[in-house]
Amino acid sequence: MSPIKHRIVVGLSGGVDSAVTAHLLKQAGHEVVGIFMKNWEDDDDSEFCSSNIDFVDAAAVADVIGIEIEHVNFAADYKDRVFAEFLREYQAGRTPNPDVLCNAEIKFKAFLDHAMRLGADKIATGHYARVRELDGAFQLLKGLDPLKDQSYFLHRLNQAQLAKTLFPVGELAKTEVRRIAEAIGLPNAKKKDSTGICFIGERPFREFLNRYLSQQPGPIKDERGRKLGEHVGLSFYTLGQRQGLGIGGVKEKGSPRGGGEHEPWFVARKDLDSNTLVVVQGHDHPLLQSRALLADDLSWTAGVMPADSTELGGYGAKTRYRQSDAACMLTPQPGGIRLDFAQAQWAVTPGQSAVLYDGEVCLGGGVIAEAMA
Repeated sequence: MSPIKHRIVVGLSGGVDSAVTAHLLKQAGHEVVGIFMKNWEDDDDSEFCSSNIDFVDAAAVADVIGIEIEHVNFAADYKDRVFAEFLREYQAGRTPNPDVLCNAEIKFKAFLDHAMRLGADKIATGHYARVRELDGAFQLLKGLDPLKDQSYFLHRLNQAQLAKTLFPVGELAKTEVRRIAEAIGLPNAKKKDSTGICFIGERPFREFLNRYLSQQPGPIKDERGRKLGEHVGLSFYTLGQRQGLGIGGVKEKGSPRGGGEHEPWFVARKDLDSNTLVVVQGHDHPLLQSRALLADDLSWTAGVMPADSTELGGYGAKTRYRQSDAACMLTPQPGGIRLDFAQAQWAVTPGQSAVLYDGEVCLGGGVIAEAMA
């Protein structure tokens, strides 16, 4: 954080990470203003997702820290820019990552624009990531706590956004953030971290989607074409899914893989043309492994694509959050990129993000269009 004093607008979510972010900036002598973002209005008073409770927590934090807080409603922007795309992707048989889109379209676009109108020099959030300026350019870096790093969700940020953004807790371990919160008496010091998609909360995901997507039941088959059951609609399943399939075991006598009736089933393919869900037995089944992928809808933090690599291991990539960087080779393709991996990747899922790294630097990435064996 710069010794220069700034007017900084902090996104206060009601959680402990953004609360400590605001505290650290205030302690550093900056003029800090809090903003609470309301991004969802449908059934907001339900047991699953009440922004009112989070706002009460955020306001209590602002009171303890001694800063002003403003309640801003971005629900219309969220529905237009994020949720509509979320539904389109599911209807197309893919599995989108709305948190990535929310960061790019709401937290670092609508929120950033609003903060600038309030006369802010910079914005800050409680994400576990870092920004570094190097030779006049801005780099997005992993958070120092490897268990909490959130650069994957921020990979679509551009130079203009990174130049205006601070991530103070990205320099800290989560345990230290909790310690600071308790030491200064924050009311949410022990508040449980939010999980899942913010507007869905803890409600059953299929039940939520059912309100917005039409059901088209069809067959569940194994890789040999044997029918094992019925699915409720391809949109309600994702590759690698194990729970909620509603099928029992099928013994494969003499199977070279040793597949047996007690091995769990996993979703391996979604055939939209025949409305068929293809499942396989065993976590390590070949149909769940991919050595390469194609990605499009690219976004690079530097504004340009990184140099293509001529060897496996030139870069690291994540095809899902919380996985280790996988050594890969980048090759430009018409309208996208191809990533080839040194080791097969599990359940590479169209619609999810493939995010590229050079060590601790997050370079950007794209949306997975196709997984290849």
